[in-house]
Amino acid sequence: MKTASLLQALDARVAELASAIEPLALQRASQARFDRQLFNTHSTQLKDYLAEAQANLAQLQLSVKTGRTEQVAFLAEKLVAQIAALQRELATWKLRTNEPQKAAPENLYEKLSTHQDYERRLLSMISDRESQLGTQTTLAGQQQLQREIAAQEGRLQRCRQAITRIERAIERRERGLG
Repeated sequence: MKTASLLQALDARVAELASAIEPLALQRASQARFDRQLFNTHSTQLKDYLAEAQANLAQLQLSVKTGRTEQVAFLAEKLVAQIAALQRELATWKLRTNEPQKAAPENLYEKLSTHQDYERRLLSMISDRESQLGTQTTLAGQQQLQREIAAQEGRLQRCRQAITRIERAIERRERGLG
């Protein structure tokens, strides 16, 4: 019975949030507001975060019905944190109305330098993992290192693509085209 009353309380809190967020639901912020650990959504509108919290509440209720205690504990903790974060955001929303919506022009050379540093570090990490792979004796360890190498090579490829885009943007800016 204790669980049912807690679920009702969470349901009531989410309903209160929904009514409080409704007038602001479609207003856009200048950037996403919450950490990726807290919300999977990466949006500038509160309605998207509310929808994720509502989905987590529905998943929590389903987990209670099916008796998945570990999932219940995880979802309940996450939902409480999401509710608190949304309430804080609502409380500070008026302070954010004076925020500039457009960021200052980016320094492409600084961005290029940062990405080149990422590239250097990724190459170093790949090299380290490859040398560890040569000394790894267990199959599970080798497979784990191979997965890490593949993930880092994917990051390296995306990093190099970003470097190419930044270099093109610098060229366009220097030619006066953008």
